[in-house]
Amino acid sequence: MKTNEFEKGIKFSFKNSINFNESAVVSKHILKKDTGNISLFAFDKGEGLSEHSTPFDALVYIVEGKADIVINGVSNILEANEAIVMPANIPHSLKAVEQFKMVLTMIRGK
Repeated sequence: MKTNEFEKGIKFSFKNSINFNESAVVSKHILKKDTGNISLFAFDKGEGLSEHSTPFDALVYIVEGKADIVINGVSNILEANEAIVMPANIPHSLKAVEQFKMVLTMIRGK
């Protein structure tokens, strides 16, 4: 397996495929295509992504831990096995309430 990509046709576990790093956000591409991306992230407690927006809807699925996902100023606390869609062109941010891992799926529209 390449360091930052997943091999096709080989089973894997989201939870065991990425590790937390102290004071860091770690990411790996599961699939990266012109039509969209699926990525796996691990956030150490207190780490996050500052407010931004993207031109595409994005699905966040929490693998483990707890995150605060703020969409258009509204806080959403998500825990393992919960998901949310971050709408296109709406400001959003993420912060680790505790260490958490997530799968981010972004499909590009026309």
